[in-house]
Parts: sequence; C-alpha cells; structure tokens
Amino acid sequence: MGMLDNKVGIVTGAGQGIGRAIAMSYAREGAQVVVADFNEEMGSETVRLIEAAGGVATFSFGDVSKEESVKAMVDVAVSTYGRLDIACNSAALSRGSGPIHEYERSVFDQTLEMCLTNTWLCMKYEIAAMLKTGGGAIVNISSNSSLKGQAFNTAYAAAKGGVNILTKSSAAEYGGQGIRINAVSPGVIRTPGVEKYFEEQPKIAEGLKKSAVMNRLGEPEEIAEAVSFLSSDRASFITGQILSVDGGGAVR
Repeated sequence: MGMLDNKVGIVTGAGQGIGRAIAMSYAREGAQVVVADFNEEMGSETVRLIEAAGGVATFSFGDVSKEESVKAMVDVAVSTYGRLDIACNSAALSRGSGPIHEYERSVFDQTLEMCLTNTWLCMKYEIAAMLKTGGGAIVNISSNSSLKGQAFNTAYAAAKGGVNILTKSSAAEYGGQGIRINAVSPGVIRTPGVEKYFEEQPKIAEGLKKSAVMNRLGEPEEIAEAVSFLSSDRASFITGQILSVDGGGAVR
C-alpha cells in the first residue's frame, strides 16, 4: 500500500531535477501522474522512467506562464484519469542573478512571472478541479532563499517569498472546503539548475555547498519524500505550512 494509492496528481516542472523526483515519488506511492513540462523530450523521459518502474503516468505540455496551457494541463488530468486529487507546483525559472541595482526591469518581471505568477495560475485551475470532487492537496515548491534572503539572487528570493504568502492565504481560503495547501522549502539541492548557478556564481558556490548544518547538498529525492507526505492523507491535519527540507540550513 502506498501513501497515494488511487489518487490522481499533477507535477509541474517534472522533466528534470526536483520535479522529476516528485513525479516518480507520486507514482511509486500509487498515484496516477500527469507529468507536466514545457520540454516534451524530458517530460516524456520522466513518463518512461515511471512506467519502467511499474507506475502510471502521462505527459502534458505545460508552459505554466500561459493560462491556456495551465488550463489544458489540468484538463488532461481530468479527462485521462477522471479527477484531480493532488498537485505539486514545482516549475520555476530564475531569469538572472547579480547586484539588485544592476537588474533590468524585464529580468525582475520575468522572474516574478516564472516563480510566483505561474504558481498562482496553476493553483487557480487545480483548486477549481478539486472543488468539483470534494477536496485535495496542493504542495508548492518554495525556497530557503525566501526565508532569510539570498545575496545576488534577490528577485528569485522575493518571488519565492510571495509563494509562501500565496500558500498561507490560499490555505486559509480553502481549508474549510477540503483543500489543504502547503509548501516545501528546499535548501541547496543537487539539481542541474543549482549546478548551473554554481558555475555562474563561483564566489558564493562554496558557501552554499556548506550552508546546511549536515554539511552536504540535499538530493531531489529528499524533497520528493516530503512532498508526497504532505500530499497524502497522513498529513490530513496539516495546511498553511512552509516545511524547510534543508539539512538544517535555516538554523545555521
């Protein structure tokens, strides 16, 4: 028996990294999963990996910055599997890094769009689908940069801070209607995006690598385990929370 048996889920940004690990964890715990990503090749690879492990999944193109694409993504879940029970909004993209006084307005705006506005768009359609079937659970992916800031990554930190308040406010709105909404706040996790950031900012890479009191990077699967728990009925009395999965980075 899995934690998510007989549930239907969506994971955005599921083509690689944390999103892929979450989609695979959802499937391993018994959910039927819509793998959403704007990269069809990588998303389809996630589906292949899930099916090879005995799980059930289907790919849906998901450009979560576009409302029509988000609606179509949720429609795929409902038309393919009959409903939507759980969702993890993992897709995010930081458009730049560096001193805040050197940011271009377009870069700042794009980061907000791809890290905060996209999460709201996903929730808008996920919640509507869940209300039709009596409830569900949503987990947003935040970041520890939202809790104490992050030098030279300010736009991303600000956007993820918005995700935290979006999570808490929405949890207050829908808790009485059977929808739980939480967020997981990763520390420094070994993903392709983090490796790329280390290359772009070598001066701060070593500090980030040592940011956890456990003195190591986290793995995508460690985030996925927390997300699956919060999505499951085992977390039935938990909503409006921001859970740091960071090896103690938030208390360093």
